[in-house]
Formats: sequence, structure tokens, C-alpha cells
Amino acid sequence: MREPNVNLIEIFSSIQGEGKYVGCRQVFVRFEGCNLNCDFCDTENEPGSHPVCHSETHAGSREFIDIPNPMTLSQVADKINAMLAEVPHQAVSFTGGEPLLHADFIHALAPRLHAPIFLETNGTLWREMQKLRDVANIVSMDIKLPSVIGEEQWENHARFIEAARNLDLYIKLVVSAETTDEEFQRAVSVAALGAPDKLFIIQPVTPNGGCHAASPEQVLRFQDAALRSLDDVRVIPQTHKMIGQI
Repeated sequence: MREPNVNLIEIFSSIQGEGKYVGCRQVFVRFEGCNLNCDFCDTENEPGSHPVCHSETHAGSREFIDIPNPMTLSQVADKINAMLAEVPHQAVSFTGGEPLLHADFIHALAPRLHAPIFLETNGTLWREMQKLRDVANIVSMDIKLPSVIGEEQWENHARFIEAARNLDLYIKLVVSAETTDEEFQRAVSVAALGAPDKLFIIQPVTPNGGCHAASPEQVLRFQDAALRSLDDVRVIPQTHKMIGQI
């Protein structure tokens, strides 16, 4: 039987720069493709646009080799496990793009890896999340606002929370100067209905693609509003870019 394969953008070891596990050492596996088009996205993830995967030669070396795409399941497992053997890592982070577009590949890969499975996802593909509940450990779920993606995903977000509720789930919301009070409150309401006890992170946008930074006053106002409905609300920016990590 032929092994599953996939196009990857990169595999490397670095510091988690966002969310609940900021500062932890992780192996990052970046997939091509996304089902959304966020204004502030900083990743070129067009499917088929990466003839090779940039894979770090050793964990943290910042030296890369190019491996032809698509990569097989065994190739990906071997690369990840080699990095895990070199340096203790908190988890393997599957990111993108949108990693859940490749749920079947991740499901087949996960049992071969020697570390917890961390999913960084836009929180819309709830059917795919259901497939991964038995192998995933940590889920970093974004709530995507209509002002950023040009469409509403409220129902999909609610279903996704339900699918991931029993895992180590936390919810992240990127806010910018363009974020309205109405859509922010709608996002809080979705989180409060499905997971009021889960960590809710307000992430001030790193300006890109026409998005502008939220003011300090706006961020505090958002946190104040969220704390009225949720148990744990924190403001955490993208820290890896501040310290020169990829």
C-alpha cells in the first residue's frame, strides 16, 4: 500500500511565540493551503506553490536543506523525531496555512511521533477536528472576525469548540484597529457559550496587509468586556517576532 504524502512548506525547531504555551520549545510543521483569506496573514501558503520543503538540518541550527515535495509519511516522521531526539521539545506544532485540511495525514502521522500533538488552527473545520480528537493533545483555535476574512464563521466556530472541548483547548482572537466592538462581543459570546472556562487570548495584530495596530486603550476595553463573560482572559502579542525567532 502506498504511503500517504503531503506538500509541506517547512519543518523546523523554534520557540512558540503565541498563546498559552508562549516560550516553549516546539517542532513546527507548516502545511500548504488554507480555507480562509485573512488580511493580516504573513504566510505564502498557496497549494502547489512549494516544490520543496525547507527542513532544518538540526534542531535550532537555522540551516536548511530542500526536500522535494510531496514528502511521505515516513520522511516527515523521521525528520520530526530526529529533532525531538536532539533537544527536548514540549510539543510538535502543526500549523499553516490550515493544518486541518490535512487531517487524515496528521492522524496517520501522530502515532509515529514522540511528543504531544499541537494544532494551530483557524477553528472552522470542525468535522476534521472530530477526526483528530483521539490523537490531538493541544488545540490553539482562532476565532476569525468578519472584518478580517470578509465572511461570518460563527456557526463553524461554535461547532469547532464543541468538537475540541475535551482537549487542552484555548481560544485566540487577533484584534486590530479595524476590529469593531460588535464583532468582538460576538466572538466573546461564542466562546462563553461553548467554553467559558477555557483560556481566551486577545492577540493585538502585528500590522500586515493593511491591518493597523489596535490602540492600548482599545485592547484594555476589549479585555474588560471579555472578562465579564469569561473566566480567564489574557493579552499576549506575537512574541517570537520581537526576539528574532522564526
